[in-house]
Amino acid sequence: MNENAAPWRATVLTLYPDMFPGPLGQSLSGDALARGAWSLEARQIREHGLGRHRSVDDTPAGGGAGMVLRCDVLGAAIDAAATADDPRPRLLMSPRGRPLTQARVRALAEGPGAVIVCGRFEGVDERVIRARDLEEVSIGDYVLSGGEIAALVLVDACVRLLPGVMGKHASGVEESFEGGLLEYPHYTRPREWEGRTIPDVLMGGNHAAIARWRAEQSRALTRARRPDLVAPEEP
Repeated sequence: MNENAAPWRATVLTLYPDMFPGPLGQSLSGDALARGAWSLEARQIREHGLGRHRSVDDTPAGGGAGMVLRCDVLGAAIDAAATADDPRPRLLMSPRGRPLTQARVRALAEGPGAVIVCGRFEGVDERVIRARDLEEVSIGDYVLSGGEIAALVLVDACVRLLPGVMGKHASGVEESFEGGLLEYPHYTRPREWEGRTIPDVLMGGNHAAIARWRAEQSRALTRARRPDLVAPEEP
């Protein structure tokens, strides 16, 4: 992202706008938000609800438990939040979406921002997903009460990569998933604690040896904890 470009913009469509900025208003993301390095707008879907009670949902076609967000209500909310020529991708936080990866986060952070729809109830009418070209995104193989917490996760992951948000550029590079591996272990003072010591290699000042140790640790941790990230070895 060009440092002279317009600030990264997140627009969140939700039934619970008071959940934002939440943790995004604290620490690095909060400081960057206050400085105008990025912007956040939480819009109430219910403003486009129907009737006196601003209804946003209805019973599922074909029967079944729960309620479904209406396509006409959500379509109107999306149209009011983003014009047809808005270049930002439109995302729907959904457990059936593609898993969010660091590569996707980096691509989003390098763009103009995102329009993020937070689902509720049993789901969203499929027609609005297709008509408004919503990209379904999942943060894991589990189900939350709604998309708001998932949206907070996605925005936090993106914002921390924006220029000037983190103190050191290296902080965003030498991390889990950036190189396809989990991050190596970290240590700091005191040198000994409860009978456990910092590995000698980290105290020797040999930067090449430290780099090799860290690479070996990353590979070993990844093989043990996330073998799905490791390419199969050649026969």
